[in-house]
Amino acid sequence: MTTETPAPVAKRVPTERVHHDDIVVDEYAWLAAKDDPETIAYLDAENAWTERRTAHLSGLRTELFEEIRRRTQESDLSVPTRKGGYWYYTRTVEGRQYGVHCRRAVRDGETTPPISADGAPLDGEEILLDGNLLAEGHDFFALGAFDVSPDGRFLAYSTDFSGDERFTLRIKDLVSGELLPDEIPGTFYGTAWSTDASVLFYVTVDEAWRPHRVWRHVIGTAAADDVVVHAEDDERFWVGVELTRSERFILIDIASKLTSEVRVIPADNPTGEPAVIAPRRQGVEYSVEHHGHRFLILHNDGAEDFALAYTSADAPGDWVPMIDHSPGTRLEAVDAFADHLVVTLRSNGLTGLRVVPLDGGDAHDIEFPEPLHTVGLDGNPEYRTDRLRLRYTSLIIPDSVYDYDLATQELTLLRRRPVLPGPDGQPYQPEDYEQQREWALADDGTRVPISLVYRRGTPRDGSAPCVIYGYGSYEASMDPWFSVGRLSLLDRGVIFAVAHIRGGGELGRRWYDHGKMLAKKNTFTDFVACARHLAKAGWTAPDRLVARGGSAGGLLMGAVANLAPDAFTGIVAQVPFVDALNTILDPSLPLTVTEWEEWGNPLADPEVYAYMKSYTPYENVAPLDYPAILAMTSLNDTRVLYHEPAKWIARLRAVAPQGDYLLKTEMEAGHGGPSGRYDSWREEAFINAWILDRFGRA
Repeated sequence: MTTETPAPVAKRVPTERVHHDDIVVDEYAWLAAKDDPETIAYLDAENAWTERRTAHLSGLRTELFEEIRRRTQESDLSVPTRKGGYWYYTRTVEGRQYGVHCRRAVRDGETTPPISADGAPLDGEEILLDGNLLAEGHDFFALGAFDVSPDGRFLAYSTDFSGDERFTLRIKDLVSGELLPDEIPGTFYGTAWSTDASVLFYVTVDEAWRPHRVWRHVIGTAAADDVVVHAEDDERFWVGVELTRSERFILIDIASKLTSEVRVIPADNPTGEPAVIAPRRQGVEYSVEHHGHRFLILHNDGAEDFALAYTSADAPGDWVPMIDHSPGTRLEAVDAFADHLVVTLRSNGLTGLRVVPLDGGDAHDIEFPEPLHTVGLDGNPEYRTDRLRLRYTSLIIPDSVYDYDLATQELTLLRRRPVLPGPDGQPYQPEDYEQQREWALADDGTRVPISLVYRRGTPRDGSAPCVIYGYGSYEASMDPWFSVGRLSLLDRGVIFAVAHIRGGGELGRRWYDHGKMLAKKNTFTDFVACARHLAKAGWTAPDRLVARGGSAGGLLMGAVANLAPDAFTGIVAQVPFVDALNTILDPSLPLTVTEWEEWGNPLADPEVYAYMKSYTPYENVAPLDYPAILAMTSLNDTRVLYHEPAKWIARLRAVAPQGDYLLKTEMEAGHGGPSGRYDSWREEAFINAWILDRFGRA
């Protein structure tokens, strides 16, 4: 007779927390000690337990991984983008984890991008950077910056080999192929070149991982000699840096969740003092794009869903209206070209592009026929152009790249990412699948959209299994997207649904505002309403429904597990923000102070404290009949620290021991999980195998 090894049990070390006369004992706070051998031993034990509990799925995981691999054209080449005298593109090579970044000189008379249908290198190719060579000897690899200088001579790039998103910045001479001695550790995302490529601007973070300084580096000098161009002391604000498409100005973007300020430096005078476009005013957000003699200003000053104005580039001052505010149509971005503007917008829960000619012609929207889709500008680095590069996808249409002729208003499909035949040997046919939108009714009467995709012929009698995905924070919209890995679920009769809940941005700024701060619970009740609607409408049933979300969507997963455990048979929570109150109470942790305008400040406000305590998942674990839970995290995540899901799983086991809870920690990764594409496919296969097991279809 053999006895199965029991699940890991975390030791209990009572730690007291006192705020607003509320005393809380946290028995698992010790797990935040990343350097403690006991912490690592516990995470290792959880990984071993998860491996044992899912060992029977090993064959299915391999099968699902092979399905992703078989459907993917492993040697592939992106549609080249023209910048100056070169076409820039990225190649993938069969068997290699990372992309190869390349360029090829534009040839005489060449106006359309050269296409390589089989992913073969272009004739005359110049390799700028090979991620596979950089990643050798490392378990994790990510690029932060990849920025070619305006004259095409230098490449600024940065690398991260641990997943903590702290990068080392280097500069490569693309003429000689040699690395310059310049090396700058501890940088963040974002760089910008001066006009003559003699100066590079970059960003660093403070101890709380907040991007707070913009630096000026003179090429060929030591990093110790670099100069701080802007230091942001207000802990609510992040900084970023970029070069305008016109290459005339360096933009220093300074923003909190509610307020922004932009400063500019002429790119041909990189040592100049930054000029403020408009001083920050609490609650006013704006972004800047340069166009000729003016700066375009996209803003929400008296315009909930944003409006467009401009001011003088020579002497920024009053804002002159260009596009008035239209309630329900959220203006998200404006891109300036020599002869036209393109406004990215959102209306009725869908993305769109509006072209505004500057020759007096009428503005018009670019039309697409599908009822559910996502469209946006792709790489358009050229300021003077007669065509736009667009990227389009839907739940059933793979990523597609189009050129849009501005004169004829015609779309030309340049390439659709191929989906190779699956296990049955049959080619992928979008018409074999259906997508549609449903609307759930929330507790307060609000209609909440749901996007669904399923294989044609899937029954509508409640017998079909379903995965429902959600996020619902930071005004981030979960727009329709195509997934090769998802096909393995759809072909096994699984429905995939996306709940477009409040806290996201799908239905404009108000949709976001009604799912944050002291209205945050709307996010969770909306998701439960969507789950109940799918069951009531016959799409699925609670014992056939798995919920999935990550990061702030992981907070959602933990909250709905407490709120409606009977609505789901399983929950997948990836890098989940489940210990939200403890994190937001600690201003020394990454992101905390900047997050107070999203969640509220529980340190200063007892009402916020009580409200967050009433929903944060870790605080509200109870002796309930929870669905099975799979929590995924990464040891080096700087956004949602690994100890949040570790503490959550430990408390679930202690308080509701009858449940089935698994914790899987990537010991060499960050917020996005494994970095290599094959490793990412294996992770997706792992999750999908667990989901299918919950449906009894393993």
